[in-house]
Amino acid sequence: MKPIFVQLQCAPGKTYDVADAIYRKEIVSEMYSTSGDYDLIIKVYIEEGQDIGKFINDNIATVPGITRSLTTLTFNAF
Repeated sequence: MKPIFVQLQCAPGKTYDVADAIYRKEIVSEMYSTSGDYDLIIKVYIEEGQDIGKFINDNIATVPGITRSLTTLTFNAF
């Protein structure tokens, strides 16, 4: 398993609903956005060799309450 970091923009009041709907995650940060939405950064674990874009499309992008595209950050080492 390897971690990826995903930034989501969530509708007001939906941050934890969105986070609860995502499997194998840790909340890293929640920030209020000037647009009135909330930015949520989560760490999600995926299988080695798994396609990140497909994983996000299948498991995250369809979660209700997300209002903006996703940004994915990957790190080889911490």
